Amino acid sequence: MMFDTHAHLDYSDFDADRDAVLERAREAGVTRILTIGTSMASSRCAIRLAEQFDQIYAVVGIHPTESHTAEDGWLDELRQMAAHPRVVAIGETGLDYHRLPEDEVESALCRKQQAEVFRAQLDLAAETGLNLVFHQRDSWDDMLGMLENWDGRVRGVFHCFGGTPEQAQEIIGRGHMVSFTGIVTFKNAALVRETAAAVPPGSFMVETDCPYLAPVPHRGGRCEPAHTRLVAEKIAGLRGISLDEVSAITSAAAESFFKFNR
Repeated sequence: MMFDTHAHLDYSDFDADRDAVLERAREAGVTRILTIGTSMASSRCAIRLAEQFDQIYAVVGIHPTESHTAEDGWLDELRQMAAHPRVVAIGETGLDYHRLPEDEVESALCRKQQAEVFRAQLDLAAETGLNLVFHQRDSWDDMLGMLENWDGRVRGVFHCFGGTPEQAQEIIGRGHMVSFTGIVTFKNAALVRETAAAVPPGSFMVETDCPYLAPVPHRGGRCEPAHTRLVAEKIAGLRGISLDEVSAITSAAAESFFKFNR
């Protein structure tokens, strides 16, 4: 039994063969898939998929690069979505400075929008008791600085974690978790492999971030939830344990983190 804790099955990449994708996941031992909202429209679709397929659960929220799309009333609607029994977390949310506008004024506005939308989702998580799925890119110091105000009130998983073992330990020490993707199989990802080998059991999960980041030998193609098995196999090798052990460790971590039985 394995959980793909971060997928984007609402994307059009899966429109032609979503049923077959889910069947391949089952055949690979992936019993639960979390499809993650990146906007209000995406979050609505995530819920519809979770209602349609027993294998799928939804996470609802606004991605930092979609913060500019947050219209009046978005938070009230998100609060209503968060009450849905198939919704297990808030996100993905956070800060992403990777492609900020070159103009200083526009860049500052973008950062401000991201921070406001992130802050609102942190408050919503504290209000509802749901945990969060974090997106962090080129924003480490600001991200951790913002989270200090919610220490002890919210927990999150830093998805697609690519930091050092020391950075992982810092956020784990503050009550958060990390999650690894197919990047662990990439030739140039020695640091991610070092971190995946070092973090303690119970502090990490596995994911695909599909349709992105397909693991070797599928790199460059469309990723899908069945590839969770390849991520878990790689981590098992790095840690010197069996696939069954990694599956058990990461599934137990996901069971305790996400609100599956509401």
